[in-house]
Amino acid sequence: MMVGLGGNNGTTLTATILANRHNITWRTKEGLQKPNYVGSVLRASTLRLGVDPETGSDVHVPLSSVLPTVHPNDLVIGGWDISSLPLDEAMTRAQVLSYDLQRQIAPLMAPIKPLPSIYYPDFIAANQEERADNLIPGESKQAHLEALRKDIREFKQANALDSVVVFWTANTERYSEIIPGVNDTAENLLKAIETSHDEVSPSTVFAVASILEGCPFINGAPQNTFVPGCIQLAEQHKSFIGGDDLKSGQTKVKSVLTEFLVNAGIKPLSIASYNHLGNNDGRNLSAEKQFRSKEISKSSVVDDMVGANHLLFKPKTESEEKGEHPNHLVVIKYMPAVGDSKRAIDEYYSEICMGGRSVINIFNECEVGILFWSRFFRTILLIDSSRILSLLLH
Repeated sequence: MMVGLGGNNGTTLTATILANRHNITWRTKEGLQKPNYVGSVLRASTLRLGVDPETGSDVHVPLSSVLPTVHPNDLVIGGWDISSLPLDEAMTRAQVLSYDLQRQIAPLMAPIKPLPSIYYPDFIAANQEERADNLIPGESKQAHLEALRKDIREFKQANALDSVVVFWTANTERYSEIIPGVNDTAENLLKAIETSHDEVSPSTVFAVASILEGCPFINGAPQNTFVPGCIQLAEQHKSFIGGDDLKSGQTKVKSVLTEFLVNAGIKPLSIASYNHLGNNDGRNLSAEKQFRSKEISKSSVVDDMVGANHLLFKPKTESEEKGEHPNHLVVIKYMPAVGDSKRAIDEYYSEICMGGRSVINIFNECEVGILFWSRFFRTILLIDSSRILSLLLH
């Protein structure tokens, strides 16, 4: 069940599953395109199993044949959205998929309608208000929590499912303030929901609903959904929660390249990252508080690599908040003309031997909605695989 089902990510993911399930082909300017799961670690990658004793050659097998995973075609998709558009219209609004595919798959998307969601205007950009026409009524966060729990139970029962995974793919929220007595413990967080405290975010309410229903909850955005009280509640209920944004584009490249440079003994002095995109995510991130959540997420990927090498970077002292660190700048701009096709430019300026300098520049362009589905499958299928393995072990 996706939170933000009617967005670019939700509609593209649903269309991908339906196209593969029904083997829908479509034409692009390159010719006939067949549905596939290219980009999925579980469906399009292999694992080295060992060596053939007769030939001495490595033996590689599909990763999906080693792990007990559900096939993506068998997933049942549902969820919530603050916009009431059925998924065929939402897919058209997203402008991600080719027209010929949209034309053929629209009849399969039309019956899927998002459940009413919760909307606390202070947590997302004001420019999202025009979409908010599909809301759970009232202002009681306790009532919202109970409504979400009911939705999860009914969805599971109506579709005769073994398990439900709830996945936040909605807009990035601002950071929640951590307040003692409000969201610092599980007990205080539940009381804060009961009293509808202002610092309880929509994503945290969804997370708590999932925990109380025994469903894994994945946070696919960079806000601090998992306040201390939420983490403690998950521990008490032995419920899986995870996620702090999804990294497979610019930020993933940054974490890999920074690790490579530092491990190679090269000292990054500055890392500058520039992005522009024109989808609704970019529009939401044009607001300062929501951008700050993204900025923290993108910046923090460098910290662990830097902290691992005290030969290059001086550790922090007692009087310092953090030790020596590269200059790190993140810029995100909303450019409606480019739509879902995100552009990212990075410069890595590093010190090498004898005072020398090295500069690496990277330009990356990707369709964010299409890139999302591979991260979604990887995450939920591995979680379900862990559930199956846990059942087998016990």
